[in-house]
Amino acid sequence: MNRRNFIKYSAVGAAAAALPTGSMFASTPHIAGAPSYAKTKAANAKVNLGFIGLGQQAMYLLSSFIAFDDVRVVAGCDVYDIKRDRFVRRVTQHYQSKGEKKVKVDVYEDYNDLLARKDIDAVVIATPDHQHAIIAIAACKAGKDVYLEKPLTLTIYEGQQLCKAVRKYGRILQVGSQQRSSDEFIHAATLCREGILGKIEKIKVHAGRNEIDVNSAAPVPNNLPEMPVPAGLNWDKWLGPLPTTVKYHSDLDPIIDEEHNEQLWGAWRWYKVTGGGLMTDWGAHMFDIAQWALGKDGNGPVKVSPAGFGPYEELTFEYDNGTIVTEEPYNGDERGLQIYGENGWIKVCRGNFRASDKKFEQLNLSDSSVAYEARSGHHRVWIDCLKARIDPNVPVEVGHSSCTVCNLGNIAIELGRPVIWNPIVQKFMNDPEATKLMHYDYRPGYSIDV
Repeated sequence: MNRRNFIKYSAVGAAAAALPTGSMFASTPHIAGAPSYAKTKAANAKVNLGFIGLGQQAMYLLSSFIAFDDVRVVAGCDVYDIKRDRFVRRVTQHYQSKGEKKVKVDVYEDYNDLLARKDIDAVVIATPDHQHAIIAIAACKAGKDVYLEKPLTLTIYEGQQLCKAVRKYGRILQVGSQQRSSDEFIHAATLCREGILGKIEKIKVHAGRNEIDVNSAAPVPNNLPEMPVPAGLNWDKWLGPLPTTVKYHSDLDPIIDEEHNEQLWGAWRWYKVTGGGLMTDWGAHMFDIAQWALGKDGNGPVKVSPAGFGPYEELTFEYDNGTIVTEEPYNGDERGLQIYGENGWIKVCRGNFRASDKKFEQLNLSDSSVAYEARSGHHRVWIDCLKARIDPNVPVEVGHSSCTVCNLGNIAIELGRPVIWNPIVQKFMNDPEATKLMHYDYRPGYSIDV
């Protein structure tokens, strides 16, 4: 990475983030105690990469990572055999197109078998959210660096444990919050963080609505009827720590043919128990930018109130500096943010930036035909940072604090009342009912002890 891009993608993210001194989020860009990549391998050596979770999102990520000259994709893991077969075919076809006659790529059903490989340097984890923490912590223990899809974890407690594991084992973890490496969002955050918009008074965040519940981004009860488990899908391993009362339905893990992507994203994300709804799916992107713009990485709101409670017509997050953040539509069904400051407003979503004054719009957006999920800038940051042993622009603590905001919103909605949160010690204030919702009981045989 040249100096210009390093500053653009890395310094403006991790190094510019003012993490609270003395909190569990305080960290330095250099990973103390972690061996230098250059000391264990030649600095120009290839990073041997394994993929865990081989669904639609992983296929986007694969198309990006496999194109890097200093990355070698060597293995993949999924609980569904048809996805393993697709992975082998795509990796093999890529390297054969580069002139290789014999291509070796291994696949596994159990992620522990992949993590046991001594020749694998790092892993990309793109499983359903309920497996994120368990697999990422296991990867840290196995000495692997991690690229982990957002939202960071399913629960707040899982995020706390993963933060501990990354630091304890000296790993480089990049969260898949790729908007932080995208020009329009970098520009929006810069306008706010440098005070150009003046004091930020309010931010409207829209995570979107789905056909199941057009009034809220929160997850809905899982009332899907049970269906026969397809041949080749290990449903018990798919469940992982989830209770066995969660039964298979094709919406949760879509059936695919051998050549094409799934026709829809896995609907596990919309339902309670298996996901956090659009609140954590798209919200993990958009609340992440709100936190960044406010300078609240590693911090968060102090009070969250559900829609219709007290003076608030929308789900509302109150910060200690007086800023209000709401989850509500601001421009039809556009998923993004509208930020209101003393000096004007800006609207930002993927590929689009608008403002109340043209002086805020000094931005040239790149026109790319590459699918947003497959753009390589954010992925390149991680590869360069794991070699240099420095934090990327979205380290684990930042991903955790953004994910926590989303979970706080869901908890307030579920309880139907405001909750008071201390973002520094990461606890609810005198609220056992809310505290209980920070995690759930894993089924026997699963734990996330660090």
